[in-house]
Amino acid sequence: ASRPDVRTVYESLRDEILDDLRAALPVDIVLLGLHGAMVADGYDDCEGDIVARVREIVGPDVPVGVELDLHCHLTEQLVNDATAIVIYKEYPHVDVVERAVELFDIIAAAAEKKVKPVMSLFDCRMIGLYRTTEEPMKSFVARLTELEREEGVLSVSIAHGFPWADVPEMGTRTLVITDERADYGDEIAEKLGRDLFDQREALRPTYVSLDEGLTRALANPGSPVVLADVTDNAGGGAPNDSTFALRAMLERGIGNAAIACIWDPIAVAIAMDAGVGAQLDLRIGGKLGPVSGDPVDLRVTVTGIQRDATQTFGPGIVKLGDAVAVHAEGIDMVLNTIRTQTFSPSCFSVVGIDPLQRHILVVKSMHHFHAAFAPIAAEVIHVDAPGAMVTDFTKIPYTRINFQMWPLVDHPF
Repeated sequence: ASRPDVRTVYESLRDEILDDLRAALPVDIVLLGLHGAMVADGYDDCEGDIVARVREIVGPDVPVGVELDLHCHLTEQLVNDATAIVIYKEYPHVDVVERAVELFDIIAAAAEKKVKPVMSLFDCRMIGLYRTTEEPMKSFVARLTELEREEGVLSVSIAHGFPWADVPEMGTRTLVITDERADYGDEIAEKLGRDLFDQREALRPTYVSLDEGLTRALANPGSPVVLADVTDNAGGGAPNDSTFALRAMLERGIGNAAIACIWDPIAVAIAMDAGVGAQLDLRIGGKLGPVSGDPVDLRVTVTGIQRDATQTFGPGIVKLGDAVAVHAEGIDMVLNTIRTQTFSPSCFSVVGIDPLQRHILVVKSMHHFHAAFAPIAAEVIHVDAPGAMVTDFTKIPYTRINFQMWPLVDHPF
């Protein structure tokens, strides 16, 4: 995936947050919405660093709550310095607001001395990517909610981890928050974690080859069939300009198809200068490196232009930058200037492409696309094309992680 953030950039962002906190003192509580897998030069755990410094500023008695993405690294430092951590339960992350409310309720109750949150952490000793839209993970999420109904249990979370990070505390962990019931929290966290480990083979996400995915899509009479180009997901650090799927469709003569989004600021600028309706030779994608594939040279027609385009992601808005639609050989391509994964059909419609009128839609996303595309899809196929986001974790050249994790070893406990 991508390289660590530049040290000075991270420190500038961190210090801005801390300066704002100092300016607001004294405070009753602190609530932080963070990701949990940020790495910078010299910092394996940026969020842990932020929370530790927040704790230094506000002292030991002010409740500090942290909401994290489930693809976080749930480190000892984070758990030690936060009062309570609540993690998204769903992937795609459709429950961000609900988890924020959950965190607020816990921290507000802690500030009012109604509860005393105690966190219990268990290392599942596994590396994985878990789709909560599928079994058995779907039932695990339901189980978390059931456990939270038990007396004294305030919150139950699973930190999936970010498998493409080479840091010591990467991996899947379970987290339980109780009201001063540490032993019970430890028991729940371990039971949940070991049950998760026992289901490890069933939890493996399924992928098909690019060629098989296209063959399945062509055989399906329904529309649209959505192919996820998972290895070129900008959300995990991929360049988002790979051409493997595009080239495969061209070579097989596949038409009535569309692909989004290909990050290519150069091609976007050329197409915008040419204008809607223009026909021109354009070199598309394949510009960032070997995992991008080779550029594709096509005679295209510019069919749509949108400055400062956006797409939806649940209730939120994600910037695409300037975006254009170009058409060649039966395929519509969305090119844009801000590197981002494809979250919703609005990526197509924002430049005038009707996704419901295409037989095949190729989306550059690991799984977040599922929330918005599954309701309109005749079929969803996760395709393991060449790309930066390696799906076989045994093939990632880790150097710094704890290697006693499945699937790197069969029996890590």
